[in-house]
Amino acid sequence: MNSYITGAVIRRLREQKGLTQAELAVKIDVSSKAVSKWETAKGLPDISLLEPLSQALGVSVLELLSGDAISNQNKAANLLRSRLYVCPICGNVIHTMGDAVISCCGMSLPALEAEEPDDSHRLTLEPVEDETFVALTHPMTKSHYISFLAYVATDRFQMVKLYPEGSAGCRFRFQGPGYLYCFCNRHGLMRQRVGWPTAPRDSKGSVPSGV
Repeated sequence: MNSYITGAVIRRLREQKGLTQAELAVKIDVSSKAVSKWETAKGLPDISLLEPLSQALGVSVLELLSGDAISNQNKAANLLRSRLYVCPICGNVIHTMGDAVISCCGMSLPALEAEEPDDSHRLTLEPVEDETFVALTHPMTKSHYISFLAYVATDRFQMVKLYPEGSAGCRFRFQGPGYLYCFCNRHGLMRQRVGWPTAPRDSKGSVPSGV
């Protein structure tokens, strides 16, 4: 983890929970003086206390360390609100159905922001039996390649991992309108609509945000 909990975070979460320093101390079996020292930056809780402290404050350990409370706004579990995270160190790809605090290889990961694909990242679609072959003309060298392709609809998420010196394409079975994602190790995440009614475009040919 690239950061540790701060006294300001402990105090804010404690007050949000409606606890006094003494009440919090009882819950995690420490003295109220210890809690006071943490909150005034005169000491830090031992790492063994992080889990009981997070439970007492009603947050996850990652929320406790980051200082950011995660509120699940995706109660309908609509996969179109999916978020993708890629670790720049090990290449791990993580999918969530909404905002989350994600870490890998000791560092916090930001959610990737998808862009409209340019010509070199635009996907072509070709029906093959009951599936669709999705591909693009793109380098697949060890230094410049497409890491994965994904298809997301309201009720499903499909991802195919690609590798350098392999093919920049795969098959998906489409089930209604959704999005195709393409991740380039140099240019980031691209998103392309599939199966939607024709959307209005602005003078530059882009789909307005929120459409």
